[in-house]
Amino acid sequence: MVFPFSLDGSVKDWLYLQPGDMKHTFLEKFFLASRTTAIRKVICGIWQHTRETLHEYWERFNCLCATCSHHQMNEKLSIQYFYEGLMLMDPSMIDAASGGALMGKTPATTRHLILNMENNTQ
Repeated sequence: MVFPFSLDGSVKDWLYLQPGDMKHTFLEKFFLASRTTAIRKVICGIWQHTRETLHEYWERFNCLCATCSHHQMNEKLSIQYFYEGLMLMDPSMIDAASGGALMGKTPATTRHLILNMENNTQ
């Protein structure tokens, strides 16, 4: 994989801030399929580390997804993997804050709710 390891700082940030189609086309051409598969597996098996706050876990999850934005998983599925990897108390807190089961909400609603909660745990 040539670019993610050779692009640093603001140049790497620039790549990930490009419009979806342009970024997707670029990454599909230059990002090895094996690397995409490896990152997809990490996303599927993500879990919150001991003593990791909701904020830290959410940031780590989002950074992981951003490193491989063409992982070919829909947003609802990737958020489900995030949710399933939460420590024991956090899923209950998130469900309570959402007024029911979080996974019944739209991805946009889910992201908004988690963002509000994680901002309180910084």
